[in-house]
Order: sequence, then C-alpha cells, then structure tokens
Amino acid sequence: MIEPNLPIDTKQLLLFEEVYRTRSVSRAAERLGLAQPTVSIWLRELRRRFDDALFVRTAQGMLPTPKADALIDIVRQALDSLRRLDEPGVQFDPATVRRTFRIAMTDASHISILPRLLARLRREAPLAQVEAIPIGRDIAQRLEMAEVDLAIGYTPELNTGIYQQALYSQDFICLVSARHPRIGERLSLADFEGEAHIGIVQPGSIIAELDNALARQDVRRNVVLRVPSCLGLNALVAASDLIAIVPRQIGQTLARSGLSKALECPVALPAVMVRQHWHARFHEDGANRWLRRIAAQLFEKE
Repeated sequence: MIEPNLPIDTKQLLLFEEVYRTRSVSRAAERLGLAQPTVSIWLRELRRRFDDALFVRTAQGMLPTPKADALIDIVRQALDSLRRLDEPGVQFDPATVRRTFRIAMTDASHISILPRLLARLRREAPLAQVEAIPIGRDIAQRLEMAEVDLAIGYTPELNTGIYQQALYSQDFICLVSARHPRIGERLSLADFEGEAHIGIVQPGSIIAELDNALARQDVRRNVVLRVPSCLGLNALVAASDLIAIVPRQIGQTLARSGLSKALECPVALPAVMVRQHWHARFHEDGANRWLRRIAAQLFEKE
C-alpha cells in the first residue's frame, strides 16, 4: 500500500493532467514519451493513493470521475508552481524547444492562416509540433487551463482575464465558379439576388453576421445549400452555379486554384477585426510571447 504521507511523483501528476486532457491513456503515454507498462503502473498507483478509479473507460474515451474533476485544478496549480521554479534566468529558445503549441482557430483559418503560420513556426522552432484546435464555447477556460496556447479569430465574447491583439481587418468577397454560365468578371446586385447561394453556418463566427447585415439593407439571397464550414467549399462552388460569401483572405486563397474566382460583393458588408487571444496567466511566459510575436508579424502589413 502507498503511504498517503509520501510525496507524490511529479511525473504521475503530469500523467494525471494529460489523461484528463486527452481522455486517452495511450495518447497521454505518447505525448509524455512513456511506455504503456509504465503508464499502467503509475495510473494504478494514483488510483490507490486517491482510493478512486479516477478515469473510467467509456465509448467517449477515459472519462474522469467526480474525484478526478475535483483534483484537476489542484494538480494543475501544483504543476504550475513546479514549472515556475525553473523559470528565473531561463531564456526561451525556439530553436531547441520540444513541445506542442496548441492554437485554436476556425476551420476557415486552416486555409487562410495556418499554412503561413506553420511555415514560420517550422523554420524557427524545427523541433516543436503544432496542433490546430477548433474554437468552441469553452475557449476561455481552455486558454486559462493551458489546454490552448493561443486563439486566433473573431471572438468578441472573450473578455475577462483574456488579453487580445488585433491582427488584421477582414472583409468579404463572393466566390463563384471560374466557369459560371452567367457571371463574368463582375457581380451585379441583380446577379447576387437572382442566383442561388451556399450558406456557411457557423454560430458565433464572422460569417454568421452576414445575413443580419444583408437584412438591414433589404437584400435577400436564395440559399439552397447550407454547410457547416469552408472546408470543401471550393469544390462545391467549382462544380455548381452557386455563390458563396467568404472572408477575403479565404476567397483569394481558394481562387488561386483556378477552379473558382473571387469577385467583389455588390452590397456593403461590415469588416470585422481578427485578433489573437491569450490568458493573463501566460502574458509573461517566454514561449507564449514568442508565439504571439510570430503571429503578429505575419499580418503586420495587412
């Protein structure tokens, strides 16, 4: 039996945090670089120490018990304290860092932002990894808990405890097939209202604001297809006579394929500010500051 008064192994706390975050023992082992037998032994010791199963296997993965939910904040605070012991005098060096940077963004940003950001990160931090994570309703909490390092997008609901920096102003253009049978190099208001549209349904996103802006100008569009994201949009547009309203950066990127063309919208649509967001806990963190600087530099001229 493990004596309760013996100090707990820091590596076991790291395992607890990683299993809680990933909901997977095998993924936790992979991320921590541990052998499966070692993970099994440590998890068994944690369960004996706390007299609880801690994580239960389900169809949704290894879900935490109420006891694990109660412990996670304490575990994270303990790990943060231990990490701070090594911080004084230690300079962050991107060339040698071995870690995963987790960046939350919309799937549309996978087209317009992620390729440029990844190229820069791989050049300056060749040993690091990048994980793109969807921006969800829990993004503020995930930033606070270090589950996400940076969130990039249009997220006006983020406020308390969250720092932000404007990256660029985003307006909209219309995307149509390069071989559209009726639309040439200019899109008229009559074309806009007469042709059928693809609607992108992303609650809380930039695109979700469009219909409200159109309604205020008494402009209607005939949406015959609704999709949850911009992924696959270029193929849909290229193979049809539908119009899609998209952020300018995304439309211009997709149009470079030659399958579609990006045209100015014949109706005024409001521009929105795309920002990067991070939690106050990591405002002075060397790695986070470096990541923010890289993102900001990508858009200095936009």
